[in-house]
Amino acid sequence: MSEELPAYAERVLEAAERIPPGRVMTYGDIAEWLGEGGPRQVGRVMALYGGAVPWWRVVRADGRPLPGSEARALEHYRTEATALRLTGDGEPRLDMRRARWDGYGGDTARDEGHI
Repeated sequence: MSEELPAYAERVLEAAERIPPGRVMTYGDIAEWLGEGGPRQVGRVMALYGGAVPWWRVVRADGRPLPGSEARALEHYRTEATALRLTGDGEPRLDMRRARWDGYGGDTARDEGHI
């Protein structure tokens, strides 16, 4: 692998770094915000290169923590006061209505900043 990051990967990682603490964007949100690629491409970039950015802020649309990294992600969500909810089975999930960020402006009021 070359030392230079592919241009698309750089753009995805820059978008991930822009997400404020306590907020999240889905893989599809980032692709839409960039105007290129799709959720799978963003997910691939995050899987290969996302360890150096706040990876826990780039999530699946269903609000489930990243499989295999649930405990670490939940620790970050709790530290950052990211909106969570419990499922009927008592499993923690992101409250996407409140935690989702549209990628523009500052960290607006949590209940109004979703897409």
